[in-house]
Amino acid sequence: MAHAYVFPGQGSQFKGMGKNLYDNNASAKRLFEQANDILGFRISDIMFEGSDEDLKQTKVTQPAVFLHSVIAYKAIDGAKPDMVAGHSLGEFSALVANGALSFEDALKLVSIRAQSMQKACELNPSTMAAVLALADDKVEEICAAVTQETGEVVVAANYNCPGQLVISGSLKGIDIACERMKTAGAKRALVLPVGGAFHSPLMEPAKEELQKAIESTSFYAPTCAVYQNVAAKAVLDRDEIKNNLIAQLTGAVRWTQSVQSMIANGADKFTEVGPGKVLQGLVQKIDKAMVVDGVS
Repeated sequence: MAHAYVFPGQGSQFKGMGKNLYDNNASAKRLFEQANDILGFRISDIMFEGSDEDLKQTKVTQPAVFLHSVIAYKAIDGAKPDMVAGHSLGEFSALVANGALSFEDALKLVSIRAQSMQKACELNPSTMAAVLALADDKVEEICAAVTQETGEVVVAANYNCPGQLVISGSLKGIDIACERMKTAGAKRALVLPVGGAFHSPLMEPAKEELQKAIESTSFYAPTCAVYQNVAAKAVLDRDEIKNNLIAQLTGAVRWTQSVQSMIANGADKFTEVGPGKVLQGLVQKIDKAMVVDGVS
């Protein structure tokens, strides 16, 4: 059987994140200080002492969650994942854990990703919404119909677990889609407090900027397979990893399908590494028989 390590994405941040690692682990402290130098500002101070509003800034949030996850992973004695995956941003943490990316290069890419996504959000006012208790194919059908009829961008963005799908698109498109989801029988269709349509075609400007950075970054042979968001299957080839990482910004996070694929390939235990417990909950909703735990 196999032990899967999974890494959370944006939204799991909290004030004080990573401080225990900084205070009690000399290697962790060195990595935090190295990150401060790479980023050009003391992100560790914001993580430990900043307000919720400070932590919500995309240029802070994404590197902060990445740092907490990767430094927590490096502090685990004898960690040897059989497979890894990350939810959206968490895919960068997963690629450090399996050796495909260096810590330094991944942090630089995450910083570029965060800043380019912020710019894309400012170019195209947009948002996301959570749709609960409606079949995936029905959600996809409604998104396609709204886009075709109105010209507004609306797509299925995050397949989190059965009965929980996040859609992404323009402000008008999301409003129309939410009303149709409720009419179709969704328990809830709730607009989320996010400032952009992540994992949709509206992130194309950010994708173009990140693509240049990814293509000029060295990737290495991974120690185990990564189950990437857009592929939802085991990936070991470096070029394929790069291409999937580029496609991720405008493609869907196929988390349900990724976890199901990991289980089909032998995973019987999932360890979430980083802030929060969101992924532990999602894994158990996907398969109640799974053993889950967390490291932070």
